[in-house]
Parts: sequence; C-alpha cells; structure tokens
Amino acid sequence: MKNILYICLVALVIAGCGINRQAQQIKALEKCTYRIVSADQITVGGADVKKLINDQDINLASLPGLALGLLRQDVPLKARLNLEVKNPTGDAASINQFEYKILINKQELADGFVNQEVNIGAGQATVVPVDMQINLYPFLSNSKVMGEINEFLKAGKGGPEKKGILTLKIKPSIKVGNSLVKYPGYITIDKEVSSKILL
Repeated sequence: MKNILYICLVALVIAGCGINRQAQQIKALEKCTYRIVSADQITVGGADVKKLINDQDINLASLPGLALGLLRQDVPLKARLNLEVKNPTGDAASINQFEYKILINKQELADGFVNQEVNIGAGQATVVPVDMQINLYPFLSNSKVMGEINEFLKAGKGGPEKKGILTLKIKPSIKVGNSLVKYPGYITIDKEVSSKILL
C-alpha cells in the first residue's frame, strides 16, 4: 500500500513540474515580440513578382503561366515570409509548431501550418521562415481588387503613396511530455506595407 502511495506521489510531483514548465514557456511566448522582417521568393503563376513591380503594369495576358492559371481558375501565389521572434525574458521560449493565418487589409488570404521546432534563448532572437501558397484567382477575377493592386503598383514610382496592412496570426504549440499544448488564441503581428517601400 505504501508503494502505491509513493508511486502516486512521485507521479503528482512529475506532473506538477511539467505544468510549471508549460506555464513558464507560455509566459515567455506571451512576452516575445514578433515581426515580419521580409518576404522572399514571391512568385505569381511562376513569374517573379519583382519583375512585375519593376514594369509598373500588370499585364496578365503577357505572362503564359498567369494566362493558363486564369483559364484554369488557379493562379498560385508562393512566398516566404520571414518572421523574427525576439525573447526579451530571462526564460527560454520554445515553439514546437504553429498554425498561421495571413491577411491583407483584414481579408484572409491563406492559412497553414509550420511543423518546425523553434527555441529562443533568454534575450535571443531567431528568424522563422513561413512558406505560403494560395490561389489568387478569386482576387484577380474581382475587378475592384485588381484596380487596387494596379493603383498600389503604379504608386511605387511617382504616384501618390498607397498603404496596406499585412497581418500574420500565429497559434503556437509547445511540447509538454509527449503531448502538444496549443496556445490559447492567436498572436497577431501587423506590418504596414507601402507602395514606396515594399516589405
């Protein structure tokens, strides 16, 4: 009987340590700062977006991949957002994986999942790549949205500055024992993008 009581007591102590570590990691995650530092490898229908921006005009018919995508009603946008996570606390923070949502001007573009362990030491920072892929067809087939995109790109050189808000929402998970515990709610990161200074 004493052995059973001893085993139960040890199990409670171990569970208590796991809960305490989980609480410390969640507190450290809450105090971390998150910001989008850049966007790389941006392609639309296989075409490099930098070339589109330099030409200052969106002529979809001149790009075979985009034209084919429009016919198929599938125009893939691929990009990598680089998310910087800074830990100003005295405790290490750890993310085992996270869900994300990407919004532009409060309109959801994409959601996904990053299955990558990220450890941020006390007072340290790290950059986490977030790869996204979405179908742009619903946006490109909307004449109002296309007009806004054209105005944004034309304002890049010489026109009046246009601004928008890029939002990244993440829901991290941390590992406690052999199970993952999700952070309650989303952590929201907003970045203003300008036609004069793109990301």
